[in-house]
Amino acid sequence: LLSFPLSPFSPSLPLPLPIHSVPLPCPRPTMLPRRFRVLIATVLLVGGTMHILTDLLPRLERRAAAGEAGAGAPGAGAPGAGAGAAGAGAGGGGCPCHHRPQGWDKHTLRILQDFSSSDAAPPAANRSGKRLVGDGDDPRAAGHPTPSKLAALFHLPIYQRSDATLRPQDILFNVKSDIRFNPKTAVPRDWANEEEGYAAAGSETAIDSYPNWLKFHIGINRYELYSRHNPAIDGLLGDLATQQISSVAMKSGGTQLKLIMTFQNYGQALFKPMKQTREQETPPDFFYFSDYERHNSEIAAFHLDRILDFRRVPPVAGRLVNMTREIRDVTHDKKLWRTFFISPANNICFYGECSYYCSTEHALCGKPDQIEGSLAAFLPDLALARRKTWRNPWRRSYHKRKRAEWEVDPDYCEEVKQTAPYNSGTRLLDLIDMTVFDFLMGNMDRHHYETFEKFGNDSFIIHLDNGRGFGKHSHDELSILMPLSQCCRIKQSTYFRLQLLAKEEYKLSELMAESLLNDKLSPILIDAHLKAMDRRVRIILKTVRDCVEKDGHGSVVANDVDYKIKFASADR
Repeated sequence: LLSFPLSPFSPSLPLPLPIHSVPLPCPRPTMLPRRFRVLIATVLLVGGTMHILTDLLPRLERRAAAGEAGAGAPGAGAPGAGAGAAGAGAGGGGCPCHHRPQGWDKHTLRILQDFSSSDAAPPAANRSGKRLVGDGDDPRAAGHPTPSKLAALFHLPIYQRSDATLRPQDILFNVKSDIRFNPKTAVPRDWANEEEGYAAAGSETAIDSYPNWLKFHIGINRYELYSRHNPAIDGLLGDLATQQISSVAMKSGGTQLKLIMTFQNYGQALFKPMKQTREQETPPDFFYFSDYERHNSEIAAFHLDRILDFRRVPPVAGRLVNMTREIRDVTHDKKLWRTFFISPANNICFYGECSYYCSTEHALCGKPDQIEGSLAAFLPDLALARRKTWRNPWRRSYHKRKRAEWEVDPDYCEEVKQTAPYNSGTRLLDLIDMTVFDFLMGNMDRHHYETFEKFGNDSFIIHLDNGRGFGKHSHDELSILMPLSQCCRIKQSTYFRLQLLAKEEYKLSELMAESLLNDKLSPILIDAHLKAMDRRVRIILKTVRDCVEKDGHGSVVANDVDYKIKFASADR
């Protein structure tokens, strides 16, 4: 081989040819692209046409609807009448785009979607993807095949009565309407103070776009933790169940393990992991102070409190937590991290540190690393809104052999009535409300309660720490009702609602079952616990009737319907 001529079709590839040989004929270039050129052009033409149609048709429909509405409206020829008619047509049209504000195009909507955060997410969904049912919602819109008894209950006049106008001293935080909040640059103790309410540096978003936990905080007032129709509550329940967990730490104090979880939107919640199945009852030989704290009791307590219209329990939602990704990998608590291990069944377990049930024998294990738990929204930081802790007059002895004074003295309530703050205002009646609430759950562990210091003695009682309820469905602990039976006093509004919940059309068990369906861990309570609540409602009503027969209706049932209005007018 002496020479290597190049191929005319592949200049970079030499073709070795022997001397005196004749070059082989070169292959002709393929015609495959020419054959499909027409087909490719046709596909591109059809795709472009469809894109143009899908982009222009909605605009043409909106213009047509606006033109028809403008032609039919009186004074359509006047200046500005066309815009008003278009707005009227948008209100009654069936096109979803008619609900957009005028002047918003597709580009504007995309920009808003890009800048919208998880805090402005749509209402949370349950396991089936349906929207949560609120106090005033239409059950058919939420996908209920039958009329909602819960919605019907909340539409009754006793659940719709208006409250007194709130004065500045009746609101926990006086928020200025022009204050802005930027969660990326704010830390709670930096952007809030007790005197002027919430303030923020580097403001970027308006109050309406505050995270739901902050809306919950600024909605607290002298009479309630949240109003009946506060839309932020359902949003907060959704956040508790879905928000990304950024850090986890153990809560100091307490007898059993609790975790403080911080979310990506800077909200915080108290996590109580699952320790018992829903079918397990508290053993009869267990003392009340050594009973387990149940996560489903915390969830059910929030729903019961809302049905009773107390609204004194912070929002609580159930959540299935990944112990590896959402606890172990994000915690900076070395004491908690060291307690993680893998069980013989290859499940992830941990036990933390606490007074009771924090050992390898009482470890919390996932399946394999998923565990149920309740998440209760935090109240405002104590540095911003101080709370006062009160000893419950009907506190139990918390001793294996000793008995409390109220257990041996039938006239104990007369002494309580002469002691502040129970000798004035509604504190004693609020305590009776808490007694009713605890008896319906079977909760014997109510040694203290809290109130907000700002409101003094004229404020509601916060119903915290409800984990030891719903332990026994086969037993009704009548000693929980001792404040009611000894004092023979109850609010008229509470008495009316209990009478409603005893009726067949508003049976408490059915209302609770419907309300608990909204939680992601549904079912929360077994039927035996639901039926036990119906039985306990009848016991409470019988106790009130016995008091009325003994002391008279006027001495037993306190008229509190217009209390808020009277209290507000007295201070003006």
